[in-house]
Amino acid sequence: MLQDSVQLTVRKNRAGPVLGRHPWVFAGAIDCIPEGLATGQHVRLVTSDGRYLASGLFNGYSQITVRVWSWEDEHPDLAFFERRIRSALEFRRAAISSPETDSYRLIFSENDLIPGLVVDRYADYLCLQLHNRAIEAWKDLIVEALVNVVKPKGIYERSDVTVRQREGAESRQGPLVGEIPEAVTIRENGHRFLVDLVHGQKTGFFLDQRDKRLAAARWAAGRRVLNCFCYTGGFSIYAGARGAAHVASVDASSRALDIARENVRLNGLDERLFTWECADAKGFLDQLVHAGTPSPCDMIILDPPAFIKDRRKIKEGQVGYRRINEAAFRLLPKDGILVTSSCSAHLSLEDFRYLLSESAARAGRTVQVLENHAHGADHPELVPFTECRYLKCLILRVL
Repeated sequence: MLQDSVQLTVRKNRAGPVLGRHPWVFAGAIDCIPEGLATGQHVRLVTSDGRYLASGLFNGYSQITVRVWSWEDEHPDLAFFERRIRSALEFRRAAISSPETDSYRLIFSENDLIPGLVVDRYADYLCLQLHNRAIEAWKDLIVEALVNVVKPKGIYERSDVTVRQREGAESRQGPLVGEIPEAVTIRENGHRFLVDLVHGQKTGFFLDQRDKRLAAARWAAGRRVLNCFCYTGGFSIYAGARGAAHVASVDASSRALDIARENVRLNGLDERLFTWECADAKGFLDQLVHAGTPSPCDMIILDPPAFIKDRRKIKEGQVGYRRINEAAFRLLPKDGILVTSSCSAHLSLEDFRYLLSESAARAGRTVQVLENHAHGADHPELVPFTECRYLKCLILRVL
């Protein structure tokens, strides 16, 4: 059984990261891997003289051979997962949940000590993602633990992320518990949004931008806002509710824009304040720059998808980020505000700031950083696990 542990020895000169509580152990750190070890097998990591180091999942179809889920000698059973989930839930309830906010990331993979598992809470429903084959071996126990601890009305699986393909795992999607409605209505900082768990991007909504939407809204009053890559209008709703003079939103998905329009009505906002454009945001920005007419906006929001999917695409992705940010700098007037994000894990904050400085210089603009944001409280990070960092959001002012 997978619950029975197998002992693996960590090479003497490779134990440092494990002792430092990094959750990944690479193949070169293991002295010998026995044949026939099943992906997902619970393993105990020990030193060459038999001292216990950590335990985790054998992840044989990856360079990351073991994904650690405990530095205590715990036995993975239903109670184990219930403890992990209850700890995460109690923290989110204390830090985030309120009458104004009922949705958040409940489990953030390694950072909540269940490696490879992402669970997002949308009001009374959960959306679950399994990012590798190792954690997939424990799906039944995880689902049972979620039901016991959270007691949701339904759980939907969206294990359709591309990272699974690199580890030989098939895409899986469908209901696991209960009936899943066509759309779930959630509350976020007092605003209401429709979330499509089945067809929406990621798990249906970009919960990781919750605090960034709130921060950006503080700069929107009286401004003409252009929200590019708007998806279902998260930043747009916040800006309109905070008193923006006008909000223009651009996205390539007509379905997403339809939901965005519904979100305007759901929040009781004046529909005349909003305009919608179904178009490629990169091309739309280029057209505005080349038109040469007075700028139609004095606040621009750029929240694109990840332009860098893997390390081989870093230079190509940087070109994309420079293109849209340079266009924004050319369009914004003096004292204009740019809210710009990157969710590419392979682009560091330092490199993002550097390409923003290049974009501003090419546009002949001097720019200040007003605010710098990363992950919110529902996306906590293990201190040594810098690989989990992906989100960067800067609020800038053009001088």
